[in-house]
Amino acid sequence: MLRLLIIVAILFGAIAAPEAAEESLGTKIKKLLGPTPTPTPSRKHRRRSTTKTTPSPSATASPKKKISPAPSASPTAETKSKRKKRSPTPTPTASPSATTTPEETATPTPTETPQPTASPSATAHPTPEKKGAPNATISPSEIREYDSYSTKMRQIIESGLELTKQNLNYTYGSADPANGGMDCSGFVYYVLRQNGFTDVPRDSSQQYVWVRKAGNFQAVLSRHEDSFELDALKPGDLLFWIGTYKIDRDPPITHAMIYLGREKRTNKRIMVGASDGRTYDGKQRFGVSIFDFKLSKPPESGDAKLSPVFVGYARIPGLGAE
Repeated sequence: MLRLLIIVAILFGAIAAPEAAEESLGTKIKKLLGPTPTPTPSRKHRRRSTTKTTPSPSATASPKKKISPAPSASPTAETKSKRKKRSPTPTPTASPSATTTPEETATPTPTETPQPTASPSATAHPTPEKKGAPNATISPSEIREYDSYSTKMRQIIESGLELTKQNLNYTYGSADPANGGMDCSGFVYYVLRQNGFTDVPRDSSQQYVWVRKAGNFQAVLSRHEDSFELDALKPGDLLFWIGTYKIDRDPPITHAMIYLGREKRTNKRIMVGASDGRTYDGKQRFGVSIFDFKLSKPPESGDAKLSPVFVGYARIPGLGAE
């Protein structure tokens, strides 16, 4: 029995020892192979899967974010800029609408202002007052021996005096009181045409030629008012000057007026017409007015073009010896 027990014990020990050894090796193998391959691939796979999943959405998200703000910001900025550009465009369109209204109002007024040519007369009113004394006028009864004048001569003189009451300015190139003013030859032209002299020229130089051809011109070389050269001077005669302004014309006549006669109050010779600075009653007048008729002093410079010089007078052609 003992032998059997010993043999069994030996066999059991022999069996148990390799099993224990085997277990130790197995556990060692499991420890070496089991935990390392299983966790490392699982962890690596998990990390790779997470990293792959996370970068892919992050990468996709980042370009989406980059793409979305870039187009969204650019159109919005463009649309805002366009809106801003469109907003100023309506504002200037509003401003030109304001500018068009004065232009539209200006277009009817100047185009239709052959009527406001009467308005320049209103604008011409202050100008003579600013430059000098107001336009002067008298009644025909204030002229000496006016009752002895012929009917035609009265008509001419009264037409001229009527224009002096309208406060017309001196306007170069104008022969119509509707323009608010007239120049010297324009005044003569208008008055004579109103009284039937349709062949009167427009400028003073040609008016001089007109009277010279009629043979009625009286030259005056003297500078004294009591000169015999003025003995034939009569009311209604046309008076002519040179050198009132610089111009290249032949003949060089630059100024013309109509002689009225002598004033009762002062016994001075007076005339009527348009001037830019002659005097009456000791005051400088501008525009259509009556003026003192005086002979100018000879020019000191020796150049007659620089100073006004009276050259003579003549009867109106066709008026006869009235």
